[in-house]
Amino acid sequence: MTATSLTEQLAVRFARIALGHVGREYPNKPDHVLAGPQDARTPRDLHPVFFGSYDWHSCVHSYWMLARLLRRYPSSEVADEIRALFDAQFIAEKIAVECAYLAAPTARGFKRPYGWGWLLKLAAELWLFDETRWRARIAPLAGIFAQRFRDFLPLATYPVRVGTHFNTAFGLRMAADYATATKDDAFGALLRETALRWYGADRDCPAWGEPSGDDFQSSALIEAECMRRLLSPSDFLPWFDRFLPRLAQHEPATLFHPATVTDRTDGKLAHLDGLNLSRAWCWRALAAALPEADARRPILRDAARHHLDAGLPHIAGDYMGEHWLASFAVLAIDADE
Repeated sequence: MTATSLTEQLAVRFARIALGHVGREYPNKPDHVLAGPQDARTPRDLHPVFFGSYDWHSCVHSYWMLARLLRRYPSSEVADEIRALFDAQFIAEKIAVECAYLAAPTARGFKRPYGWGWLLKLAAELWLFDETRWRARIAPLAGIFAQRFRDFLPLATYPVRVGTHFNTAFGLRMAADYATATKDDAFGALLRETALRWYGADRDCPAWGEPSGDDFQSSALIEAECMRRLLSPSDFLPWFDRFLPRLAQHEPATLFHPATVTDRTDGKLAHLDGLNLSRAWCWRALAAALPEADARRPILRDAARHHLDAGLPHIAGDYMGEHWLASFAVLAIDADE
């Protein structure tokens, strides 16, 4: 049965999964350039906050998930454990090391744009708490990544449309929440202008390359979700009609069929469970953006349900998926407006 809302029971289950790996240093897949022998250091030395969860970006979005679950259920049985983790990890000394890492010339492209977007998404979530200590402590790191977007976007002539970490629509969409939370209108305008420059003229998307063998995002649907988030409804709806004009006929058909995963111990193949969950997130958000009487609305909701049914049973079981999939499940069932 599809989970259509985030219950406290489900929140506790997801939180326990993340609490089991955000402090697990190994196995680890660092995205780290060595400029010399002095750079051969352990993940915990390099990233004292985000050293767990197999890789830096998965650790960041697992912290986002924990923050979201804590805010939604502040009295759950795991709430005090999450608070203690944040108090231990979000401290000035550790954040300073994370910031110093980014100052190295070899780290210019570190986690661009996926990790950039997720770090800002985490910061945006912390801004929604009444207590301010966590957002204040992470603010220097968030400021660096916001500036990286400001510096990079004017240089980026072309978008990246793949279904993996390099997808630029995903980065813009996640950064938009930070711009809103911090009331940074200039940053929000840059994100919107970039989205229009990259995607504004797109129409009749065939989605013919989906799914690719290691996708965890739909390049078509995340582009649509990016535009939904950054445009006003009056601007988004005509764009959406042009971009995917045959949704009422269940076309492009490939977007409506959940991906098949043949080996969940293979990290790349396990990405496809994430594709099902991220598609569900996009389908639900896009359906909610349509007028109540729009005939496409139930079609999109049904597509979301099918993708959730395919993805939710596989959140845990093998570490290749377990270290990150719950975050995408929370996106799918507790999506932002």
